[in-house]
Amino acid sequence: MQTSSNRKKMVIGNWKMNGSSTANASLLRSVLPVISRFENVEIALCPPYPYLSAVADLLDDSEVALGAQNLSAELAGAHTGEVSAHMLHDNGCRFVLVGHSERRALYAEDDALVAKKFSTALQAGLIPVLCVGETFAQRQAGETQAIVTSQLSAVLNAVGVDDLVKGVIAYEPVWAIGTGETATPEQAQAVHRHIRQWLATQNHAARADCRILYGGSVKADNAEQLFLQPDIDGGLIGGASLDAMSFVAICSAAQDKTAA
Repeated sequence: MQTSSNRKKMVIGNWKMNGSSTANASLLRSVLPVISRFENVEIALCPPYPYLSAVADLLDDSEVALGAQNLSAELAGAHTGEVSAHMLHDNGCRFVLVGHSERRALYAEDDALVAKKFSTALQAGLIPVLCVGETFAQRQAGETQAIVTSQLSAVLNAVGVDDLVKGVIAYEPVWAIGTGETATPEQAQAVHRHIRQWLATQNHAARADCRILYGGSVKADNAEQLFLQPDIDGGLIGGASLDAMSFVAICSAAQDKTAA
């Protein structure tokens, strides 16, 4: 059974709807020589769909993994404009984000759809990164733990605890995404601890084994203190993953925490 000291740390860069062929290549030329040397932290990048193949080629000689930002809940068929889990796997993806707050808020993805996407990802051999988190109003109302538990329970009820912990969980407070606001290390740790304690009620081993990342305006200057928290196993990084120096610093903070 793993403990907080030997769960391998992880940093995932979510490029969102940003990038171009030229910009992507330039960014990777800057970061790969450095982050590829970090042995104690697992790193993945999630570019937009059109760039998956090109980024896969650029990552080919490195240990950095490829991920996608979304997937269809359906395995195949007449679903114009959708991208299947098998297509992502075929293009070299290892990870896929599921239930990101922007998908939930802007595209009306509910817990049932998120759970189906999680299951579909597993069927195709992908590792789903399940995003959970509360809005500012829900936090102010004292509903954070209830909201997060409900989002986790929807997936648990669909796939079971053994499959749930085959994925990665990312706690991303909605009020701290793209706003410049960040949960304090203590606030983030409190929710991560709650998630880990909830996992233990389902399967005691899951508490120690499951990696839980923090996502919510993680930057070079706050990553170290966030990653020092005992239940935070790394970060899901948005805007800072598009800046070479910032992303390298964040990955280094995860590496240093592991080494410590």
